[in-house]
Amino acid sequence: MDRIQLLVFTLDEQRYALHLSAVERIVRSLEITPLPKAPEIVLGAVNIQGKVFPAFNIRKRFNLPEREISPNDHLILAHTSRRPVALVADEVSGVIDRSEREVVAAEEILPRVEYVEGVVKLEDGMILIHDLNKFLSLEEEIKLEEAVKNG
Repeated sequence: MDRIQLLVFTLDEQRYALHLSAVERIVRSLEITPLPKAPEIVLGAVNIQGKVFPAFNIRKRFNLPEREISPNDHLILAHTSRRPVALVADEVSGVIDRSEREVVAAEEILPRVEYVEGVVKLEDGMILIHDLNKFLSLEEEIKLEEAVKNG
């Protein structure tokens, strides 16, 4: 039976996850440099040891209330099929290992949720598995490319 490893993180008490294979590492929150003309979902860019990551406001994508980034927040450095990304998370709780059978396809529970690939049900709630490759629309990708080039 195939197993999946997920990095679990929290936004406003709700747990989300990314495939561990997409995660490079986790760092403490850093200063984010604004990127003019970037899509609304992009907070700016961070420079981690000479590598620039666009930082995304995933709260906006999941319609969560906006809040200031705190020094206690974490940046999850990950990669989509197209680029490295930094996601701001309230907290990173660790890695879970599950059988693929335990993952319910998002369409079965939440039709039309574009950014969620699946759901893992636990004794104490659910974890939404985030699909990084569907995170930006094509239009947002193009705007981000232009902002990075001109920024």
